[in-house]
Amino acid sequence: MTITEAIVLAVVEGITEFLPVSSTGHMIIASSLMGIADDPFTKSFTVAIQLGAILSVVILYWKRFFKTFGFYWKLLVAFIPAVIAGLLFGDKIDALLENVTVVAISLVAGGIILLFIDRLFSDDKATDATEPTYKSSFIIGLFQCLAMVPGVSRSAATIIGGLTQKLTRKAAAEFSFFLAVPTMLAATVYKLYQFYGDGYSFGSHEWTPLILGNVVAFIIAIFAMRSFVQFLTRNGFRLFGWYRIIIGSAILLMLALGVDLQIV
Repeated sequence: MTITEAIVLAVVEGITEFLPVSSTGHMIIASSLMGIADDPFTKSFTVAIQLGAILSVVILYWKRFFKTFGFYWKLLVAFIPAVIAGLLFGDKIDALLENVTVVAISLVAGGIILLFIDRLFSDDKATDATEPTYKSSFIIGLFQCLAMVPGVSRSAATIIGGLTQKLTRKAAAEFSFFLAVPTMLAATVYKLYQFYGDGYSFGSHEWTPLILGNVVAFIIAIFAMRSFVQFLTRNGFRLFGWYRIIIGSAILLMLALGVDLQIV
């Protein structure tokens, strides 16, 4: 992997990780177009740079992370369903991760749903709560489990979960960011553990793109989150819905044309 390729993937990660567009789908397209999708380092790189994205949430919302212990308990309650689902259905999830068609279909289906979300859940019907209750946190956690299907988008699933609990778009998006920290951290550590368990380790020449990738993902993710909250509050989900449909259709078209797309 070149420095340029590392920066491109880090930019893609930083932009898409917290938006309801599926970072998995974008990583597939970006790495495949650059011809590095089947490189073992690419697979570990795309996992490792999530640490930069995770750190961006903590830095951007650091005051919220030092608020009350109740905040952490709500994150734990919301995190538990994903842990249980991962333990019960881990093998089936891994099998789905190898299917690019599933990713593409999920992108299109999720996009169609986002086209109608604004009609179903408007801020006029929401409460003024800035955080969910414990019960609502658990329900949002159940929605997060849907994101184990590649292409569904963890961000979209958890934000919609928050909207069903009468949170505003802003509050739902921010809780989605917070929930990403334990969820992504656990998934990243586990996947890296698997990579090392398979006998792979980072070489001396790979640390430079890895460090640079985390820095770039960190910076881009901060701007992406700020812009997303502002855009979502004013305009809703419709644009993201159309965007997902276009990206998913593009993947299906490339598959139909025989382009070799591989999961990273």
